[in-house]
Amino acid sequence: MLDIFLRTLPFFAIIGLGYWAGRSRFFSEQATASLTKFVFYFPLSAMIFRFAANLSFSEIFDPRLILGYLLGTMAVYILTTAVALLRRLDMQTAAVEAQCAAIGNVGFLGLPMMVLLFGPASVGPMMLILSVDLVVFSSLIVVLINLGRGSGFGGDTLRLVGRGLLQNPMILSICAGLIWSALALPIPTPANAFLSLLGDAATPGALFAIGASLASKSAERVQIASWLSFAKLVLHPAAVALCLLLLIPVDPYAAAVAIAAAALPVAGNVYMLAQHYGVAPHRASAAILLSTTLSILTLPMVIAWVSEMTLP
Repeated sequence: MLDIFLRTLPFFAIIGLGYWAGRSRFFSEQATASLTKFVFYFPLSAMIFRFAANLSFSEIFDPRLILGYLLGTMAVYILTTAVALLRRLDMQTAAVEAQCAAIGNVGFLGLPMMVLLFGPASVGPMMLILSVDLVVFSSLIVVLINLGRGSGFGGDTLRLVGRGLLQNPMILSICAGLIWSALALPIPTPANAFLSLLGDAATPGALFAIGASLASKSAERVQIASWLSFAKLVLHPAAVALCLLLLIPVDPYAAAVAIAAAALPVAGNVYMLAQHYGVAPHRASAAILLSTTLSILTLPMVIAWVSEMTLP
């Protein structure tokens, strides 16, 4: 537990440095937005493409892992939605709360951290998890918000979902990398060096951007944020563990990576979606801030547990 805590501490230290830069206005909100956009479109995409291009499709695709992670995540999504509806919230707000409880910071925080803690073989499971989050749940919130607004599940909603998927650089990077891998094309040495150099900026850049963006997040609605943080940091990994260890058993290593990924704090893109649609952005903001702070302690605990339970 102490060893894992010390190994994850540098990640959170860079987040803390970014938080200081944002809080002290050394980094303005505009500068933070520009840094986030740079990391999202360039270093992170380069890192994901390089990882995917060096893996075979068989190393990545695991239908049991997809099903188990999807069921565990959907269970928490449905539970959080039900709790929100029992509190007489509208469908749009319930969808945002469910997204907070189910979608972790897999791209910016999870990928680099799991590679460090579990090794390069963790890339395959992490890409599957990232794909499920982006394709299923990032589409689901758009559908639910449009349904809640009476727009229905028509052509406009489908086009909106499709456009969002096609414009997401993470999805495009995964697909391009897998196609490159399937064609068995070698990456030329200069191109590999370029991707490596650019991809190396992803981890520090993403962590710094997370911290700087947290500086502008609100600490309002602490009671709701506490419930959503509990759902994300405790219920989500517990549900995924139940599915992958008992209901749909998978390879212990893949299960450990997936459970650890489920214990990641709320993803920043939940706030972006909430802000874009004008649905409970302060609620999402508080959940991101609180869950990221608490994950400094909870994430090492989960990783230590899954390492002991599932790995030799």
